[in-house]
Order: sequence, then structure tokens, then C-alpha cells
Amino acid sequence: MFDKELALEILSQVRKAAQTVLRRFEPIKSADDFTHSDAGMEKLDAICMQLIAIGESLKKFDKITGNQVLSKYPQIEWKKAMGLRDIISHHYFDVNAEAIHNVCRGNIPSLVNTIDQIIRDIEQQG
Repeated sequence: MFDKELALEILSQVRKAAQTVLRRFEPIKSADDFTHSDAGMEKLDAICMQLIAIGESLKKFDKITGNQVLSKYPQIEWKKAMGLRDIISHHYFDVNAEAIHNVCRGNIPSLVNTIDQIIRDIEQQG
């Protein structure tokens, strides 16, 4: 068995970071909104930092749970979520604004919902 309190703390951090991404992403309508102004680039930078934190935290969560929990929630491509952290961190100057836009629009809302479900499931375990 894994440290339930630590697992829940990590998931809470992931949830908070994902909600921050959604809040920062709210005024962004297209990838051009990121790239056509300094303010947009600052938004992109800030969102990327949160995506790095999410990926790193998911790696930590997966490790402390013995790689046994995330696989029960296949609606999220966990490997890609964790891998995005590596891409942003190691190839930052190659980050594609369109790809980040697509992740924020298409993946982060379902990540929040899935994290909420995992939290509920862990809390219900004896």
C-alpha cells in the first residue's frame, strides 16, 4: 500500500496547477493570442511552468503509488502528460504554442475531472 496522505497532497497540487492553467488560459482564443504580444508570451510562459509542475507531480505520484493507480484511469494519456514536462523543460525554445493551446483546451479540463475522481476513490479506500 502507498502513503495515502502524500498521494492526496500530490493530487491536490496537480488539481490546483491544472485549475491555474485553466484560469490563465481563459482569455486565450487561439495560439496567436500567445505569440502576437508580450502579454501573450508571458501567459504561455506561466502556463508552461504549471504544465511542468503537473508533469513532475504526476511522475512523483506514479512512483509513490507503485505505478498502480493512474493505469486505472485510461481516459488520460498519463505518459504524454508526464512527457510534456520533459519536452517543455528540455526543449523550451522549441515549444509549439499551437500544441500548448490544444493541450489547454482539450486535455486540462478532463485532467481536472479525472484527478477529482482519483481523489474521491482514494479517500473512499479504507
